Amino acid sequence: MKLLALDFDGVISDSAREGFVVALRAYRTMWPGAHLPEVADADDAPGLYRAFVDLMPLGNRAEDYAVVLAALEQGHPLAGQSSYDAFFAAQDPAELGEFHRRFYEVRDAWAARDPDGWLDQMKPYPRIREVLRRHAGEVILAIATAKDRASVGRLLQSYGIDDLFPPERVLDKEAGRSKRGHLEALAARTGTPLPEILFVDDKLNHLGSVRSLGVGCALAAWGYNGSGEQALARSAGYRVLTLEALESQLFAPA
Repeated sequence: MKLLALDFDGVISDSAREGFVVALRAYRTMWPGAHLPEVADADDAPGLYRAFVDLMPLGNRAEDYAVVLAALEQGHPLAGQSSYDAFFAAQDPAELGEFHRRFYEVRDAWAARDPDGWLDQMKPYPRIREVLRRHAGEVILAIATAKDRASVGRLLQSYGIDDLFPPERVLDKEAGRSKRGHLEALAARTGTPLPEILFVDDKLNHLGSVRSLGVGCALAAWGYNGSGEQALARSAGYRVLTLEALESQLFAPA
């Protein structure tokens, strides 16, 4: 492994609480009559939050959060990726586009109004910073994320590891929708052969989308997935990483 490419949300940053609150606020601005509560924190609606997190593996862009909340509000069951995809396809694309815009508008307003409170919603996962810091000189570190660059930059700075990720190695949602495109761009920018890249994500479908590139794939078991996704990852031949064994799994001598 010469280059370690990491997803951000669900791998470096535990952002579920922030995503839930922002999505719910944006949802209520679009559909004021929605039968969903107004919240200041995820703890204000613990049952809804747990249901939201359970469905996060099915999609991780802003518009996916609108679809998840719509399904929860309507009591529409989403048993897996295929049922989620069908429900997503039935939504109005214009409304999803408007929700995407409002989501980032709400996030930006919160971050500007209460930056410390906003940052406090997104803690780094335990051990991640220490492991990356210790081994930063051994591999090229990069980020491939659907999150916006400004938020990623502020969070990396607050975590004290922004120096490990130069701007040209942080590919965000504006650099393209697909993780496949992100990895191809990182390979070109760094001169790294694709088989020398290890990509770590918490979404099984993201790993599947890049596998044919020849990159190594690993599932972050601490992210937004469960035992079912982890079993499928193992059966597909992907590595399943844990926080407890992360250092030895990634950097043990060959």
